[in-house]
Amino acid sequence: GFVDEPWVADIDFATLEHMRGHFVTDDLRDRDNDIIWRVNIKGQRVYVYILLEFQSSVDKFMAVRMMSYLALLYQDLIHSGYLTASGNLPPVFPIVLYNGQAKWRAKREINDLIDDFPGVLRAWAPQLRYFLLDIGAIDESVQFAIKNFAAALMRLEKSPDPQAMIEAMSALVDWFKAPGQTRLQRDFTVWIRRVLLPGRLPGVTLPEFGTILEAKTMLAERVIEWTRNWKEEGIQEGMQKGMQEGMQQGQTQLLQTMLEARFGPLPEWALVRLKESSSTEVERWCLRILNQSSLQEVLD
Repeated sequence: GFVDEPWVADIDFATLEHMRGHFVTDDLRDRDNDIIWRVNIKGQRVYVYILLEFQSSVDKFMAVRMMSYLALLYQDLIHSGYLTASGNLPPVFPIVLYNGQAKWRAKREINDLIDDFPGVLRAWAPQLRYFLLDIGAIDESVQFAIKNFAAALMRLEKSPDPQAMIEAMSALVDWFKAPGQTRLQRDFTVWIRRVLLPGRLPGVTLPEFGTILEAKTMLAERVIEWTRNWKEEGIQEGMQKGMQEGMQQGQTQLLQTMLEARFGPLPEWALVRLKESSSTEVERWCLRILNQSSLQEVLD
């Protein structure tokens, strides 16, 4: 539903297998049991391993982390004898699933994190690229074109108001009519009742409901009242976010004044660096001003 590449059409999803830890090294097993799956390519005796990484914050060196996870997985596949028919390693598709608030700015290709040295050195740089699925960047104006339950889950979680949630639930109600969806419908219903709605409507007593259709009906009946609560909650969050952003802006302005006092007018690259900085970076740079001799050293 999200990976627009030709080989996806050749996947035999009936062979999808969750690697439940017995093929995974201790380093990976300590992190999560749901990060590695494998699936067969139609008409071929080839498995593609899918390596998932869940992120709620931006990591500049995410590509390095994915490379280390990939190496650990390959080491374990070699040790366990899970190689291709030709004795080689199977392909791995690395995915970073990101649900944070800030825009993802990290490089997705490890080559882009390595300084570009002239000559032959570049030929020895490692190559690895990961696929980024940024939940916050999904185009919500696109209608439900396919029955993608993962996309529906994301849309429910990001619903700006009860009406948007009702629309997402309407699609789910239709999709769950298909045979074999009973368990998945139950899981969605439990998540909506225990996690989603209590988080959006804190302090509100929710009536019991046992299906997505009942949840949708309940929302429709109380949409006016709950939209008001929803907006009030959003206003409070907006005020808190505004205060945090105002404090960070003040810190950045103070740092700029200090840098100009020591190094003179700032070049364009430094101004851009300050504008895109996080509060943690601003604090670190403030501490560097006293013991670094150049602007480059402070902001490096």
